Amino acid sequence: MQIAEGVDARWVRSVTTPEGTWHVLDNQAVLDREPVGTLLCVHGNPTSSYLWRHVIAELSTGDRPWRVIAMDQLNMGWSSRTGRRRLGQRLDDLAALTDELGLEGPVVTLGHDWGGCISLGWAVNHRADLAGVAVLNTAVHQPPGSALPALIAAARLPGLRRLVTATTPIFLQGTLAIAHPRLSPQVRAGYLDPYRGASRRGGIDEFVEDIPVNPEHPSWPALQGIVDGLPSLADLPALMLWGPRDPVFTDLYLRDLRTRLPQAKVHRFEKAGHMVAEDAEVARAVRQWLEDDVEPGLPGSPAVPSPRNTDALPDVIQQFLPGQPRRSLWAPLETRAHDLSPALVEPTGHGNGRIGSWRTTTWMQLSGDVHRVAAGLTASGVKPGDRVALLVPPGADLTVALYACLRIGAVAVIADAGLGLPGLHRAIRGSAVKHVIGIDRGLLAARALRWPGQKISVGIAAGSARAKALGAGLALEDLKKVTLIDLPPAPAENAEAMVIFTSGSTGPAKGVVYTHRQLEGVRDALLSAYKLRTGSENPYDDDRFVAAFAPFALFGPGLGVPSAVPAMDVTAPRTLTASALAQAARAIDATVVFASPAALTNVLATSSALGADDRSALTGVRLLLSAGAPVPAELLTTLQGLLPQAELHTPYGMTEALLLTDVDLPELVAAGPGNGVLVGRPMPGVEIRISPLDTDGRAIRTETTGKTDVTGEILVRAPHLKERYDQLWLTQRETSTTDGWHRTGDVGHFDADGRLWVEGRLIHVIRPAGGFVTPYGVEQRIQTVPGVQRAALVGVGRAGAHQLVAVIEAPDAELGVAPLELAAAVRSAAGLELVAVLVTDALKTDIRHNSKIDRDEVGRRAAALLAGSR
Repeated sequence: MQIAEGVDARWVRSVTTPEGTWHVLDNQAVLDREPVGTLLCVHGNPTSSYLWRHVIAELSTGDRPWRVIAMDQLNMGWSSRTGRRRLGQRLDDLAALTDELGLEGPVVTLGHDWGGCISLGWAVNHRADLAGVAVLNTAVHQPPGSALPALIAAARLPGLRRLVTATTPIFLQGTLAIAHPRLSPQVRAGYLDPYRGASRRGGIDEFVEDIPVNPEHPSWPALQGIVDGLPSLADLPALMLWGPRDPVFTDLYLRDLRTRLPQAKVHRFEKAGHMVAEDAEVARAVRQWLEDDVEPGLPGSPAVPSPRNTDALPDVIQQFLPGQPRRSLWAPLETRAHDLSPALVEPTGHGNGRIGSWRTTTWMQLSGDVHRVAAGLTASGVKPGDRVALLVPPGADLTVALYACLRIGAVAVIADAGLGLPGLHRAIRGSAVKHVIGIDRGLLAARALRWPGQKISVGIAAGSARAKALGAGLALEDLKKVTLIDLPPAPAENAEAMVIFTSGSTGPAKGVVYTHRQLEGVRDALLSAYKLRTGSENPYDDDRFVAAFAPFALFGPGLGVPSAVPAMDVTAPRTLTASALAQAARAIDATVVFASPAALTNVLATSSALGADDRSALTGVRLLLSAGAPVPAELLTTLQGLLPQAELHTPYGMTEALLLTDVDLPELVAAGPGNGVLVGRPMPGVEIRISPLDTDGRAIRTETTGKTDVTGEILVRAPHLKERYDQLWLTQRETSTTDGWHRTGDVGHFDADGRLWVEGRLIHVIRPAGGFVTPYGVEQRIQTVPGVQRAALVGVGRAGAHQLVAVIEAPDAELGVAPLELAAAVRSAAGLELVAVLVTDALKTDIRHNSKIDRDEVGRRAAALLAGSR
C-alpha cells in the first residue's frame, strides 16, 4: 500500500476485529492536546477513507482539535476482503470496530453516500455517546412514487451489474468522473489504487446489489430500523451538506432527510455534485458547525453566542421585532373590500399599450379574488408552510396568487425567468417547492424538468388538452370562483412568507427568506421614507404607482396604493420604452415611478417618439425611484426634462435588504465626482457600519467603524433585513454577525457629511502590488471621456500583482485595443496606471437589472485578449 497524496502517514493504522482487519485513518497521534471529541467518518460506495483526508487535516489543528476516525469498510479500500456484507452486518461491523477502539463520547458521526445511512444507523444504536450527526449526499429511504436513480438502476440490470462494478472499473471511474472540477491524477490514484483488479472490487458490486429497493430485500429490515430510530436524534445538532449536481442522491433525498431531521442545518453547495467532499469546502463547514452547534453543548465548553441575539439590537430596530403591533400585507385589501376604484392596471396580452388596451382590477375585485383563491388553494391541499413557486409575470394574476399564498401562510417562491432555464431550475429545485402556479412557459419548464408537486395554470382552462399536456389539474381562474369559506388563521409574524432569489450577478442565485414581519418592514420603510399618500378619504388623493422594477411590482396592494405595470418584459428592463412608461402613467394618473437604471436609459433613448399627451402624462409624476445598480447623475439630470415635477431619488439596497439609503438628484449634483457612487444617508431604522480593508484589500472582520473616508465592507442592520439565506447555512453564517449585522459584500466609505459612497463589490477589489483599488470611482471618471458609454476596471494576473485594465463601451471605436488618442484620454481620466485600454461593443451585465457589470467575465475576456486570443 502506498500513502496517497494528502494523507499523513502518521494517521494510518490497522485495527483487527473478529470480522477482519480494517484500514483506518486516525489523527490521534498528531494531536498536541486533548481533543474535544471524536468525529466518526464513514465512506460510501465506491470510495474509501481517502474521502475524509481534508476533514482530518482541518480538525487536527487549532485550539480545540477533534480526533477523527475514518475507516475503510470491510471489502472496501485497503481493508480485508471477507464474505458478503449486507447492511445489517455492516452496522455490526462498525460497532465492533468502535468497541475495539474503545470509542467513548462525545462522538459525532459523518457519512456520505451509503456511508451516511450506515453512520446514522451507528448513531441510532449509540445514542448515549452521541453529540451530533452530519451527512453528505445520502439517503435512508426511497420516497414513495419516486424511481430508483437512473445510474443505480442501470448498474443493477441483470448481466450488467458485475461487469460495470467488479469485472471492470467502470462504476468506480464513472463516480470519480462526476467530480466538479475534474480530479487531479494524484487524487484519482488515491481512490483507484485500493481497487486495482477485479478481485478487489467485489465490495463495490455487493454494495450496489445490497440496496434495499423493496420490503422483500434482505436488507430492508435493517434500513427500516435506521429510519424508525431517527426520531431519537431529534434533540441533537445535525448538519446536511449537499451537492445539488448529484445524479444519484438528488434533492428528492435531501427533502426526505429534512423531514426526518428537521433541526438540521442545511447548506447546498450549488456547484458541487456527488463527490461533494472533493467539490466544496466541506472540511471548513464541518469545523464551523462543530464550533457553533456541537461544542457549546459539551461539558466544559466555552459559551458561544446565539446566531441572532436580538437583545443586542438597537431600540430603533427593537420596535419592529415580534411582539410589536403589526399590520399585515393584505390589510389594505380587507379595508378596501368594497372600494370600486382601480387597484391594478395592466396591459392586456401583447397589445400596443394604448389606453384602450388596459385591464383594470378594482380593489373590491382584487380583495374578493384573493380571498377566493386563498380558499381554493386551501381546499386543494396547500398548507401553511408549503412552498409555492409563482411563475407568472407581474399583474393581477400574480398579485392574486401572491397575496392568497401570504394569507394562508404558504411561502411564495419568486425567481426571475431572466435567470435562464438552468438558473430557474436550480432555484425551484433547491427550494423544496410543493406547488407551482404558472403560465404556459412556466408549466412547460416544470413538466420538462420534472419539478414536484401539483401544477395550477394561469391563462389556460383546466381540463383542456393544453392543461393536461402541461400537467395542470387546476386553473387559477377556477379558484377565483370558489364559494367563500373560512380561511385558516392568519400566519404568525415570524412565519416564513417569501423566498426571493438574487439576480445571480456574483454567482449562483441565492434564495433569500423573508418572514411576514420583515416584508411588512419593507412596506413600512417605503411608506416612511417617501411619504407615500395612502388611505385618503378620497382614493384619488392617494399616490399612484408605476412599477417597472420587478422586486417592487408586488408591493402596490400591500402599500394600499393603486399601481400599474407598463408594457414591457420585466425580466429585461431595457425593454421599457418612453411610450410604454408614459402610457402606463396616463392609464393610472401616476404620481410615482419605480424603474431600474437600464430601463431609464432606454426611456431616454426612445423619448423622441413621445407625443404631447404622453409628455403631459409624465408631468404628473412627483417621485421617481431608481435602484438596482449605480445611477449616474448625468442620466437623472437628462431624465429630469421628461419628469419636470418629479423628485428623482436613488435608493440603495439589495435582495437581502431592499431599502437601506437614499439620495436625490440635487445632492448627487452638489456632491460631484468622488471615489465611488454616492448612495446617501441611512433610511429610518437602518444602521450602517464599515469593516475596514487591510493593505491587501481584505475586510478586517473583527473591526467596524463609522469614521469618515475609511474604505471597507459595508455592514447593515434593519427591521426589514432578510431572515436568512435558504438552505445556505454556511453563507448565512459567514455573512451575519451575532448582533444582527449583515455583511453586504459591497465596499464603500462614509464622507464628512455622513453619506455612504459605494466603491464596488468586495470580490471585485483589485489588488496590484502594494495596495488595493476599488473600481467604481475610476469607472465613473472614465465615463466622463467623450464617446465612452460605460467602463469596467478589472485586474489581470494574480491577486497581489494585478495589472489594471480598463474595458470600455465606445460605439464609434473598433473592437479590441483602443486607439491611441482614446486610450490616452481614458488613462488621463482614470488617474491610475493602466496596462491596457480595451474596447467592446457591450459589457456583459446581470440578468435582473441589465446594469450590473459581470466583472468576472469581463476580466476573463480581457486576460484572454491580452494573452493573444481573438
